[in-house]
Amino acid sequence: MPDQFNRRDFIKKSAMASAMAGIGMKGFASTSVPSVSENIQKTGVQRLSVSQLEQWTEQEYGMFIHFGMSTFSGEELGSGKDPCSLYNPKELDVDQWVKVARDAGMKYIVLTAKHVSGHCLWPSKYTDYHVGNSGNKTDVMEAFISACQKYNIKPGFYYCSWDNHHLFGSATPSNVPWESKFTTSEYCDFQFSQVEELMTNYGPFAEVWIDIPGMLSYENRVRQYELITQLQPDTFVMMNGGVGKGHQIKTDYSWPTDLVSMERGLPPSRDGYNPWYVVKDYLGKDQDYYIPGEVCDTICYTWFWKENNKIRSADEVLGMRLIAKERGSNFLLNVPPDQTGQIPQKMVDVLVRAKMKYDKIVETF
Repeated sequence: MPDQFNRRDFIKKSAMASAMAGIGMKGFASTSVPSVSENIQKTGVQRLSVSQLEQWTEQEYGMFIHFGMSTFSGEELGSGKDPCSLYNPKELDVDQWVKVARDAGMKYIVLTAKHVSGHCLWPSKYTDYHVGNSGNKTDVMEAFISACQKYNIKPGFYYCSWDNHHLFGSATPSNVPWESKFTTSEYCDFQFSQVEELMTNYGPFAEVWIDIPGMLSYENRVRQYELITQLQPDTFVMMNGGVGKGHQIKTDYSWPTDLVSMERGLPPSRDGYNPWYVVKDYLGKDQDYYIPGEVCDTICYTWFWKENNKIRSADEVLGMRLIAKERGSNFLLNVPPDQTGQIPQKMVDVLVRAKMKYDKIVETF
């Protein structure tokens, strides 16, 4: 992780943490972050109110679930060439995933509906590359929503704009340098149709995570954002800005957005995460936006399950959670199910121990 901490720092930060009690469509450049003293009584011009966005921040701790074709191929960035039959979890138990999240103290879950491989965890009518044609035909999205309702967890889904299976004439970073990648209008229409399908047939969703949004043009990111927010106005849209510690809106890559991601990073140690940004609109005028932050990292160093993968300790997981909280951001921890379709017991044990330690710290302070 970019922001490493030793045991002494962990203990110090743990104590500190436990003691703490409509986006503009034409933004082009992030210029600065105002000081906290300047933020009193501000409302911002973002789509959602500050109070609505603060309710999202109060969720604090969530689970990221990377599961799909890459679980079986072993490729983090799936080639898109694996046959549907390769996906075949023999003991799929989506209820177990959600129950584990609940018991770990998590309040929401973001599930990879479609990752880089292009394989879909629901029977989409726009492609035949989905679970309905796979070794296990369970509609995972349907089972996921049902389990979230059962265990009172807020559901979210992840959708990747980098798709190695559904090219429609596009060029992805799997085959060309990043600066040469492009997506065709046919692919964009495909993505918009699938996202609409998910939001119409499932949900409601608390969060929609669009990954690698830089594959889309600015105009198509606006189209995607507007589609999501028109279908479900109360959802929070994450256009993933990629690796970093936040405090930088990549308007040429991940704008518009309701949230800022800090992938494999933590908020700044000095001042913490300041959700206020100044972004220039299309007329060049500075506008204030309130945009909460979300740290995302993984319990086992890779996003998808791999055999013999090293799992973080309970202290590491607890430390990341507490530091993210103390510095003012949510923590979305990836916990990937294995090829059986269940979260491995070793990961469950880590989450349970981390939760026990967290509860003890909270009680102490």
